[in-house]
Amino acid sequence: MALLTKHRGALLILMFNLLLVFSGIGLVIPIMPKFMESLGITGGILGLMVAAFSLTQLLCSPLAGRLADSFGRKRMIVIGMIVFACSEGLFGLASSPTLLFVSRMLGGISAALIMPAIMAYAADITTQEERAAGMGYITAAITTGFIIGPGIGGYIAEFGIRVPFYAAAAAGIFAACLTLLILRESLSSKENISDTAPNAVERRGLLSQLRYSYREPYFLSLIIVFVMSFGLANFETVFGLFVDQKFGFEPKDIAFIITFGSIAGAVVQVTAFSWILKRLGEQRVISLCLFFAGLFILMTLFVHQFWMIFAVTFIVFLAIDILRPAISTQMSMQAKDQQGYVAGLNSAFTSLGNIAGPIAAGFLFDLDVSYPYMLACLTLFISLVLSLRGKKRSLQDAHTAS
Repeated sequence: MALLTKHRGALLILMFNLLLVFSGIGLVIPIMPKFMESLGITGGILGLMVAAFSLTQLLCSPLAGRLADSFGRKRMIVIGMIVFACSEGLFGLASSPTLLFVSRMLGGISAALIMPAIMAYAADITTQEERAAGMGYITAAITTGFIIGPGIGGYIAEFGIRVPFYAAAAAGIFAACLTLLILRESLSSKENISDTAPNAVERRGLLSQLRYSYREPYFLSLIIVFVMSFGLANFETVFGLFVDQKFGFEPKDIAFIITFGSIAGAVVQVTAFSWILKRLGEQRVISLCLFFAGLFILMTLFVHQFWMIFAVTFIVFLAIDILRPAISTQMSMQAKDQQGYVAGLNSAFTSLGNIAGPIAAGFLFDLDVSYPYMLACLTLFISLVLSLRGKKRSLQDAHTAS
């Protein structure tokens, strides 16, 4: 991994930015019940709030992907981190659901700016052989953010319920300055699309990109991303509320399950993800992860003892942590010279699932705590069927070509 060693500093900065962003997202997990109680937020409103984040990410992701290709990855990352800091600061100041919605929408904009640029940057500094390892490191930073976010939020909240968000805002400004001063742009001047005639596909707006995406070789992967994101959003949006109402879990119990599962996922991503992908291939890994995630989400409805619940949710989180970089790696391999554009489409389809999923989960949760998990299981198994069909089609195409 000589190239990864050569660009270790850049990779560390990318990981640090993602660590902060997803730590900021994770901060809210142990604190949200108090916000819900003090502001009168129901499960439906919570779902709409999560969807607002994803809606703005959806609207901005394709444009952000093109901007990352046109004006450079570094610039988009710096701007995204500044917007992230504003989002966290506003969440800390919010005294009404309206301001919380505005804060989450700013958070969606920041995610749209940061994610495609970082994914494209990682693709720029890695070869195809190193791509899986690079994506594994990037996703491990995301997972680690989720690991430490709830813990940091719970600890800093001892000084005040809003202090964690002010701390996240300050950290975002620091990361933006660090990126601006140290990170080098990964695009050379000859690669900068702003200096050349843009490709026709790059000129399309959001609706056109989504409309014509069926023509792309990675369209089935995009459909799987959407359905998978819908199902996972059902699981993740109401996880804390589900175990709280059904099993009476305390915040420390929820934090323990999330932390342990996330640590395992991060370890696998850094140490074994590349080996797993080379051993089994992206398609098989995706199918297996979808199967186990769907199966163990279904099992969550039938277990009652703490350690059984812990074991089942641990498998779900581990499958999710392997599944996401596997799909990103598969699409990156198909993207060729349109890394930023495809990363933007990936984020857009993820956002579509993350818009519909939380809304459905929130309102279904208000009806019955088990309904969101039933729907999550169903949609993940639909993703599995699509994945298996895609594998069959790939084998048929390879047979025809031979």
